[in-house]
Amino acid sequence: MLYQEHAFLDRFDAAAKDGFKAVEYLFPYAFAKADIAARLKANGLQQVLFNAPPGNWDAGERGLACLPGREAEFRVGMAQALDYAAALDCPRIHVMAGSLPAGATHAALRATYLGNLRWAAQAAAKEGRDVLIEPINTRDIPGFYLNRQDVAHAILAELAEPNLKVQLDLYHCQIVEGDLAMKIRQYLPTGKVGHIQIAGVPMRHEPDLGEINHDYLFALLDELGYRGWIGCEYRPADASAGGTSRGLGWFKRYLR
Repeated sequence: MLYQEHAFLDRFDAAAKDGFKAVEYLFPYAFAKADIAARLKANGLQQVLFNAPPGNWDAGERGLACLPGREAEFRVGMAQALDYAAALDCPRIHVMAGSLPAGATHAALRATYLGNLRWAAQAAAKEGRDVLIEPINTRDIPGFYLNRQDVAHAILAELAEPNLKVQLDLYHCQIVEGDLAMKIRQYLPTGKVGHIQIAGVPMRHEPDLGEINHDYLFALLDELGYRGWIGCEYRPADASAGGTSRGLGWFKRYLR
């Protein structure tokens, strides 16, 4: 979502130049594993997260995990994700839940969703990878299957797969639930928060724009001993060339 003014492979160089030490993105599959690995190595970057294949993205699909009848496609996609993760030394893969088909209910899709997650987690465990699930607000993705933190953590408790964790996107959580500090205090000590993402609310711009006090939340994460990554999943307010870098004043303070 950052550095859109650059071709995908050139974004690694731009991110490293601005001081980032790690990267994430939606999907790597349009590019050769060796080409991405070379950019990571050349820039001293760690690959910390990407998504498993989501189905037909251009047609509006946002994951396959909850969709009955697509289990074989889901498994093929997960195998591809694990292949890329091995090549890029990426420790975690986000499995998008998918959107409810017209007329479907959460209850009718639950068995498919849990079955796919269990299979994915067990397959990933053999490779030493974590599988993440992410509650996403239905304003950004209407009809998305998974929306709430409590539901996500209940699923983890039910499946009891050690490498299945929650991707806590504070932007989505604020829109759906709010009370972010208490959500962090509730769930971070469980050890089941595998990754955190941020963006300003409501416009999904830089984290210093909008209603969330990220400085306060970052201090809370430090207080609670969080040692994972925080992904900057926002759209720069300045969309012109160089806008990503010009909007990093909030980040530069932390580099200093």
